[in-house]
Amino acid sequence: MSAPEPLTRFVRGYLDHLRVERGLASNTLVSYRRDLDRYLEFLASRGISEPSQVTVTDVSEFARDLAAPTSGRAPLAPASVGRAVVAVRNLHAFGLADGLTPENPARDVSPPRLGTRLPKALTVDQVGRLLDSPDTDEVDGLRDAALLELLYGTGARISEVCGLDVDEVRRTLADPDHGLRLFGKGSKERLVPLGDYARRAVEAWLVRGRPQWSARARTATPALLLNTRGARLSRQSAWAVVQTHAERSGLSAEVSPHSLRHSFATHMLDGGADVRVVQELLGHASVTTTQIYTMVTVEHLREVHRAAHPRAR
Repeated sequence: MSAPEPLTRFVRGYLDHLRVERGLASNTLVSYRRDLDRYLEFLASRGISEPSQVTVTDVSEFARDLAAPTSGRAPLAPASVGRAVVAVRNLHAFGLADGLTPENPARDVSPPRLGTRLPKALTVDQVGRLLDSPDTDEVDGLRDAALLELLYGTGARISEVCGLDVDEVRRTLADPDHGLRLFGKGSKERLVPLGDYARRAVEAWLVRGRPQWSARARTATPALLLNTRGARLSRQSAWAVVQTHAERSGLSAEVSPHSLRHSFATHMLDGGADVRVVQELLGHASVTTTQIYTMVTVEHLREVHRAAHPRAR
């Protein structure tokens, strides 16, 4: 069911505000649009045609609807419901601030409470097996090795690694003291060190692999990591690369690019790194986000204690 024009115009104006004035990253905008499209569909199903007609009951029912199974759709996870509720709250706050609506009906609707969910990190041995999986005698193996070493060596998000360009990487390779520049959420820039393993893998790809695939491209691209057609490697294809090598290494099918980011953070803290340093390396806006990894290391200590101490159980 298509939403009435006043509602779609309301959401369109908010998304334009996020893109132009707030400078949100395209991936974040896609998430907002998906959640708000669900909201518009829900409002239209209730016969609502104007933003000013929305009540707190409508917003609360929307949250409950997302969390309940319906015909043709499984219930959303609590985290996904919470993200959608936040998007709706922000939408109506925007409407109130701009004088588009007389009140914010979503102000008192809270996202569902989430239990503490610890990120799944690989062991150092598992990471080693994964990173040793690519056959670097082949072009795709050189590319895959560079991708995996960058993910684990820098703790970068998959979108950040896929967004790297050759010129920026060459500057880092030419000067060991020059950090690798990454652009995170909201286009925020940060510099991260490039370790020796990642440096060697990237150099090998640039010298022995990338020229072969870049020659296949219809138009030249500045991208560091390429697909077989010579175009920039997509996030989806990079995810598939990680899955392929996880399977070859005998690891769980749940291994993803984010698993390497989790592992980077956990191993850094296990090695004695300060949580504030890890926060900067990961590009977290708040140290609270990073501190969840300290819970992982404490849980690891508990496991070791239970297994090794004669009076721990």
